[in-house]
Amino acid sequence: MADKRDYKKEYRDLYQPGKRPSLVDVPPIPMFLVDGAGDPSGAAYQAAMSALYTVTFTLKMSRLGPWQPEGYFDYVLPPLEGFWWTEEGGHDLLSVPRSTWRWTSALRAPEYATPQVLRWALEECARKKPGVDLSGVRLETVTEGLCVQCMHIGPYDDEPATVSAMWEYAKAKGYEEDFGEDRFHHEIYLSDVRRCKPERLKTVIRHPIKRTEL
Repeated sequence: MADKRDYKKEYRDLYQPGKRPSLVDVPPIPMFLVDGAGDPSGAAYQAAMSALYTVTFTLKMSRLGPWQPEGYFDYVLPPLEGFWWTEEGGHDLLSVPRSTWRWTSALRAPEYATPQVLRWALEECARKKPGVDLSGVRLETVTEGLCVQCMHIGPYDDEPATVSAMWEYAKAKGYEEDFGEDRFHHEIYLSDVRRCKPERLKTVIRHPIKRTEL
């Protein structure tokens, strides 16, 4: 069998940035998404994770069944991603209660994923795992465009120092923040929080930017 496609290796600029801030122009990416609200340690977030992984694994394992999507290829499971903002629309998450957080959890989808393919996967999941709530799963092409990003090493609560360095870098390059509709604080989780010590967690942090108007 041919090697599985590995998006992390294929797109190192997106998934393996350095420990110093850098600019990146993110191309449109198909993703399975689930929206939610509240503390990520709560039931809603865990349900979203279950739905995303159930759909993704069902699609990946279609190679063992009687039907595969047109253009099917197997691939290494991409890292979990999350887009975050607050109830009021801001992005300073640590300054407000976690109960007011808003989020969209995401897993990169293969290029052969279509609305019809997702419909098939949802039907398969419902048949094989009827206890999983799949009602919130959707397929969408996410277009981030120009961003500043950095590899954050350490606990999530220490992210403000990395974010500060990102904004200093972006400002020095002539850019400013560009948060707004569909442009959020973005995290890509490269470590398994269940198995990794907090000080060793690796998280890509990405923020949308635009040229500063003179």
